[in-house]
Amino acid sequence: QLQLVESGGGLVQPGGSLRLSCVGSGFTLEHYNIGWFRQAPGKEREGVACLSRSGGTSTFVDDSVQGRFTISRDNAKNTVYLEMISLKPEDTGRYYCAQCPSPSGLSRWRPMDGSWGQGTQVTVSS
Repeated sequence: QLQLVESGGGLVQPGGSLRLSCVGSGFTLEHYNIGWFRQAPGKEREGVACLSRSGGTSTFVDDSVQGRFTISRDNAKNTVYLEMISLKPEDTGRYYCAQCPSPSGLSRWRPMDGSWGQGTQVTVSS
């Protein structure tokens, strides 16, 4: 079974930081563009960032995260990371990783085998 498994979320105060991990299971993650999107209760999905297969191009779909979030990959660990600093309450949401064949086209983002992962909850609150 091909899966993307998210982890690393938590409760942090405004200004805090977190590193999310997306591990590929059953396939080699470096062959795919991989990105992160988030969804808050009552809101639509929001693309955050997408990293190319080569790791050379990262696209921040959400302008508000520019300069605060970094997306990277470690092919030896079959993992893509989302490093988040200076977190704000509006960053709160459940974060998911996905294939992102079109960085700015969120409707084309998809899981590996048709089923979304559990995601990981990020809550920024004092």
